[in-house]
Amino acid sequence: MHTDTERCVRAVRSKDARFDGVFFTAVRTTRIYCRPSCPVVPPKPENMEFHPSAASCQRAGFRACKRCRPDTSPGSPQWNVRADAVARAMRLIQDGVVDREGVPGLARRLGWSTRQIERQLLAELGAGPLALARAQRAQTARVLIETTPMPLGEVAFAAGFSSIRTFNETVREVFALAPGELRARAARPAAGRAPASGAITLRLPFRAPLEPSNLFGHLAATAVPGVEEWRDGAYRRTLNLPYGHGVVALAPRADHIACRLSLTDPRDLTGAISRCRRLLDLDADPVAVDERLRADPLLAPLVDAAPGRRVPGSADPAEFAVRAVLGQQVSTAAARTHAARLVAAHGTPVDDPEGGLTHLFPEPGALAALDPETLALPRSRRTTLLTLVRALADGSLPLDPADDREEVRARLLALPGFGPWTTGIIAMRALGDPDAFLPGDLGVRRAAEGLGLPSTPAALTARAAHWRPWRAYAVQYLWATDSHPINHLPS
Repeated sequence: MHTDTERCVRAVRSKDARFDGVFFTAVRTTRIYCRPSCPVVPPKPENMEFHPSAASCQRAGFRACKRCRPDTSPGSPQWNVRADAVARAMRLIQDGVVDREGVPGLARRLGWSTRQIERQLLAELGAGPLALARAQRAQTARVLIETTPMPLGEVAFAAGFSSIRTFNETVREVFALAPGELRARAARPAAGRAPASGAITLRLPFRAPLEPSNLFGHLAATAVPGVEEWRDGAYRRTLNLPYGHGVVALAPRADHIACRLSLTDPRDLTGAISRCRRLLDLDADPVAVDERLRADPLLAPLVDAAPGRRVPGSADPAEFAVRAVLGQQVSTAAARTHAARLVAAHGTPVDDPEGGLTHLFPEPGALAALDPETLALPRSRRTTLLTLVRALADGSLPLDPADDREEVRARLLALPGFGPWTTGIIAMRALGDPDAFLPGDLGVRRAAEGLGLPSTPAALTARAAHWRPWRAYAVQYLWATDSHPINHLPS
């Protein structure tokens, strides 16, 4: 969109927050870049130029506005919608792959050469993978500087910088303030309950509106004891991260998601934030989604009643795939029971001073050697589960943000016991496919029949062609017609 100057100027003049993170406004006279919704008086059009990413602005010599803080904008929704290599690369960069494995590691995961990746990202985003990762490191550093008492030297390495000198130079260049000045400007913590020792508190932005009922209701109703819980108005869970583990608490607020992270290694902050955003679908564009679905007169009343529904994601795609198999043809309560047994027997114990979390969900490698006789499941489902975890453990079934969704679907369908429902729910929640659809799901079919939509899978799929590419969101609206606990925010 950043190449459509007239449309960008209109968005800036109207201070349209829907475009925050979609493009950035750079002002030639002040050398500052802003969100489209920046509250200051808009500059003259001839003084504006538009960029597709914060990294592109920084590469062109602009610094972040101190008023609207464009470096903290929601992510662009196109990276979740698109399935091409550039979108997959962006999802991996957001997950911290460049910081951990470098550009060669990013190229290896995508099956491209480093030169191809550089050329593609530079052409579309105005910055290469190193510049994009640098912009992300700068934002991680800002979070640590402003929300923790960590010494600045430790912040530098925790944020992924290779030296304190690079850290200082980057912070000054991006924010026009030294790290110590950033910390001095940070607001005092609000009065009330103090965060746990070592916890990092931050606000996760999103595009309004956001309807929290089905989002948090789904996570709470399906929570696996020991791994997840609803406590004090927040969804809490353990996270298995590259450098250690963590515990996160996420609570809905009017204009943000309150996030409190406790990490064993602060280098995991970037990856943990990325997982939380995917879990809550915070980079979605609800206005675009609802506009498309509202065009169907039978869906319009559902959208108007509760606009801004999100698709609950997952913190760990492999974990969700295992849980999807455990949930085949059983109730939500039974699926939780099966998962809790696996966690108690094979999960890694963790300490949680604030609540009742006790374990990390077991990794596929820990489940690959399971004795099938110890599983209280039908024989066919034991075979399905063991085949899945062994494929995940040996790498023949990769599930991460870089994977081609259609290829993953094909590999899943080739496994015994995997049909359209299981494959579809994994695509929807583990892979983040916004167009995943479940025409054979009982709840979807009942809702469709009640609304006067076709209720047979084939006929409903044909009708749903008009909802593309947002059919996963249509599923959320259809599910919400039922009184199941997944549709209600816990008290």
